[in-house]
Amino acid sequence: MAAAGLVLFNVAVVRGVQHAEPAVIGIAVASVPLLLAVVGPLLSRSRPTSAVVVAAGIVTVGAVVVNGAGRTDAAGLGWPAVVLLTEAAFTLLAVPVLARLGSWVVSLHASWIAAVGLGVLGLTVEGPLAILGVRASEVAAAVHLAVVVTALAFVLWYSAVRRIGPGRAGLFTGVVPIVAAAGGVLLGGPAPSPLVWLGVAVVMAGITLGLSVPPKPDPSDATVATPGI
Repeated sequence: MAAAGLVLFNVAVVRGVQHAEPAVIGIAVASVPLLLAVVGPLLSRSRPTSAVVVAAGIVTVGAVVVNGAGRTDAAGLGWPAVVLLTEAAFTLLAVPVLARLGSWVVSLHASWIAAVGLGVLGLTVEGPLAILGVRASEVAAAVHLAVVVTALAFVLWYSAVRRIGPGRAGLFTGVVPIVAAAGGVLLGGPAPSPLVWLGVAVVMAGITLGLSVPPKPDPSDATVATPGI
């Protein structure tokens, strides 16, 4: 989980935006719901729910519309593929251990292992003197990434995966491009075009459809029904 879902994922994102527009990376992340909806149940030895798969497809289409096509090159196509696979691995590899360890412990171990891995990678690639070039604003950004985007987000995400399953939880990754579009406006960017609003509506429709499907009962929690009750 740490190696694929955190270390390699972040490297792929950083390298990817050097060869492609952020929208291309966003499309890769937006494709995660469909992958989770199909593969997630298989890891639990159950069949994917058709309605959730359809909902994930709707969310993916809507997210792609929000992101747009974007410009890229050959490497810019390869790195987003790595982003897609590692983002899905971040969730799918957690499924077998969440029930035993819980969301807090899984988040803790994934974070510190990834921190060590990225630390070694940073020292090897950029050298120990690179830290001298870090500005105060970058430290503040790193603290936000560590506390909010990592620690808090991991616990919330893995709690959702544990409660509602990877397929239904994965639907919410479709909200990422919507938040990005809204954030761009708050930072002084132009207002979204009508096509973006259409994509937002499609994403929300897909999420609503997916969450309206009751989760399959866990066979391990099954009880024997009493006749007449």
